Parts: sequence; structure tokens; C-alpha cells
Amino acid sequence: MTVPGAPAIAVTGLGFTYPDGHVALDGIDLTVRRGERVALLGPNGAGKTTLMLHLNGVLRATAGEVAISGIKLGDKSVRDIRRRVGLVFQDPDDQLFMSTLAEDVAFGPANFGVAGAELAARTDEALGAVSMTAHAHRGATHLSGGQRRRGALATVLACCPDILVLDEPSANLDPLARRELAHTLLGLKRTMLVVTHDLPYAAQLCERAVVIDAGRIVADGPIVDILADAALLARHRLELPWGFDAESLRRAWAAGVG
Repeated sequence: MTVPGAPAIAVTGLGFTYPDGHVALDGIDLTVRRGERVALLGPNGAGKTTLMLHLNGVLRATAGEVAISGIKLGDKSVRDIRRRVGLVFQDPDDQLFMSTLAEDVAFGPANFGVAGAELAARTDEALGAVSMTAHAHRGATHLSGGQRRRGALATVLACCPDILVLDEPSANLDPLARRELAHTLLGLKRTMLVVTHDLPYAAQLCERAVVIDAGRIVADGPIVDILADAALLARHRLELPWGFDAESLRRAWAAGVG
């Protein structure tokens, strides 16, 4: 049961070492409030995906703890936490494997025991939320990259998670598909953690940024301030793409675009 007043995500002293001895996470402390949209930024190998996989128990910590809505992750709570925390992976093919998109979307809630009219309603609602109702009976191989990305998101939404964790949601999308996905994500009333290298996309979706490098959090604050700190970005192998600058992003936020 959710603990009243507890944050959506509370990570305390989290450490994780892979079997080969590589320390991927080294004392991570992170709190995300309910309804907050947070970008998790960092270079390759920083520990972003490893942290993401701890949030619903795909990986289990070697030190520290994870709590979701006040519920500590453990053997007895992991099934409940996996219902509360939906992971949307970078490659949609990791989540689309049935004959039709509708079957893919129904798979998750059915695994949690949902059946009959409720399962059909959840499937329809999730497809509608990502504007994919018209493609319900098509297979993933017949969908565009952007459609597959939104279909993968629907498979997670059908489980009614409290928290969405998205791994590189804009990767390999053309400009129109990027914009359509951003519109969809901004319309979802969920706590959201966006793991990405795409700094302008992060600024479009999130109000806060957390920078991780070498398994440690090195910065945490309003995303416009993080992206305006060129020295910070350079130290951690991050940079805005050519043609973007922090001041233009700040003006966009002031105009209510973010």
C-alpha cells in the first residue's frame, strides 16, 4: 500500500557492482516527488541504465535501498513495484513481440491478472492515449519507428503505472515522430524519469535534471540551470547540439514551451 506523503521514488545509498567487479553505482541518493518529470543525464557508461533497472527490481542493489511510494523494494514487494513502475526501453522490439499491437498492449495487464472487459478497456484506453487505436490490429513490423515507440509506451500504460521510466525515448526518431511522442508524453499525468543524451528533448519534457557520471550524482537542479552550465556539461562529456544554446532554451521555458 502506498505510504501517504511518501515521494514517488526514494533511492538511498544505492550501490551496485557487476559480477566482473565493475562498480556501476556508488552511493546514489535520489528523491523524485509525485508528478515530477526528471531528466537523468550522463555520458555512456555513467550508470544511467543500471539505475533505471533498479527502480522496478530488474537489478537488485548490492548496497542501499529503493523505495517506491514509500514501499521498499524487496522479494515480497517486487511484483507490486513492477506494476507501479513502468519501464519503456530504448528498443521497442523489446516490448513488441505478439502478432498484433493490441495483443502486445494486453500482455502486461493480463500478466498481472487483469481479464475480460477490464482488459479490453485498458487496452483500448492505452492505445487511445498514444493515438494508436487505428493500428491496433497491425503487427509491429508494419509500423514506423515512431509508431513502434508509441506502441511500446502503450504496453506500459496499460498496466496503469504510477511512474514512467523512459530510456532514450527520442533515439532514432525523425523530427515529426519526435514531436508526436513529446506531445504524447507531455499529456500524460505521471511521474516521469527520462534517461537520455538528447538535451533539448530533455528540456522539452522535464523541469529538473540529474547528472550522473561514474556511478555518482554530480549535479541536480532545474534543467535550464544545468544546461546553462557549459563547464559542468563539458566535465561530464555532455553538450548541446550545434544551433542550440542555453539562453534559447531558457526563453522557451519562460514562454511556457517546456
